[in-house]
Amino acid sequence: MKAAILLPLLPVSKTPYNPNKKPERAVLVGLVTRNQSEELLDEYLDELEFLTETAGAIPVKRFTQKMDRPDSKTFLGSGKLQLILEYVEANEIDLIIFDDELSPSQLRNIEREAKIKVMDRNNLILDIFAGRARTSHAKTQVELAQYQYLLPRLTRMWTHLERQKGGIGMRGPGESQIETDRRIIQDKIAKLKERLRDIDKQMATQRKSRGELVRVALVGYTNVGKSTIMNMLSKSDVFAENKLFATLDTTVRKVVLENIPFLLSDTVGFIRKLPTQLIESFKSTLDEVREADILIHVVDISHPSFGDHIAAVNETLTDIKSMDKPILMVFNKIDAFTYVKKDEDDLSPILRENFSLDDWKKSWMAKNNAPAIFISATEKENIEPFRKLLMEEVKKVHSIRYPNYLKGDQEY
Repeated sequence: MKAAILLPLLPVSKTPYNPNKKPERAVLVGLVTRNQSEELLDEYLDELEFLTETAGAIPVKRFTQKMDRPDSKTFLGSGKLQLILEYVEANEIDLIIFDDELSPSQLRNIEREAKIKVMDRNNLILDIFAGRARTSHAKTQVELAQYQYLLPRLTRMWTHLERQKGGIGMRGPGESQIETDRRIIQDKIAKLKERLRDIDKQMATQRKSRGELVRVALVGYTNVGKSTIMNMLSKSDVFAENKLFATLDTTVRKVVLENIPFLLSDTVGFIRKLPTQLIESFKSTLDEVREADILIHVVDISHPSFGDHIAAVNETLTDIKSMDKPILMVFNKIDAFTYVKKDEDDLSPILRENFSLDDWKKSWMAKNNAPAIFISATEKENIEPFRKLLMEEVKKVHSIRYPNYLKGDQEY
């Protein structure tokens, strides 16, 4: 009986994909607060919409509300929540997705009112990760993150029991069952952590066995084209598509350019508001970044928030003490870049959307010392200058490690 209760908690990747299943219809919900402007919320909801589509659901409508802070009981004000519930009932909505993390009590209260599935951004990202994990390492990382997310929300599974409230005279099988399940999950978490430690040791051994080859790691926000660049440079077939988190498992390939071999690794994409459980679980995946000699920071320049994406990635690189490495900035997707050209007699201030590609190039080059290149990986535009710039960085490290390598090659 206890095992059956835990079945819904297992990673969704264990459920076979059913192409005939009707996609769920979802509404998205976000707050404008003192710390989050309307413009920033729009960006987050655009991202949430993409996450929703990546998870296989259809985003139907957005709801927003201005509040100083989220309501402690239902996240939203009662009037706005009622408006959403009326829309949900009238339009056959299956799912409500909140852009911010809901507390266990908020989640429980909203589900009680809505009588349909309610998720927050964290739960949605965990669901996507679970569906995309392929290797034992990634599956273990995701499963650990899911159980850590679930643990404080266990009571939600038991709201159908009248004895849920507890207290004197109210203790009964409902409460003891929750305690039993909590212990089962805590044991599961401990075992998963132990399994991860074993896998991490094996991976550390593998990295050491690669010798002293120069290591290059692709980093960047999710869905910026890292895997496409990986395929182009290594001529391998790494899974790449226009969805968030297409890559979860670190892929490492040996690449030889201009007779110099080096290792190239494609890593999991970064994202704003990443669940803390996932950051903790995927720390070992970032070891490829920590141990790299050179980082290729890939940016989707066609995205209106690419500046924020750069900042989010740099923040993570700072957290893992990797910002001091040589970094090659690659502004990808120039084929998809658009801007609004100002009329010559327009004297209004120049906005971000008025910057042309040349303006961005000049602006970036003037402010930053890091080498940078603007390319389109899918259209193979400006690829040779990119390869040349990459090889200049690789040669710098390689010549220090093997001072006589190229000399010997020339003499030969």
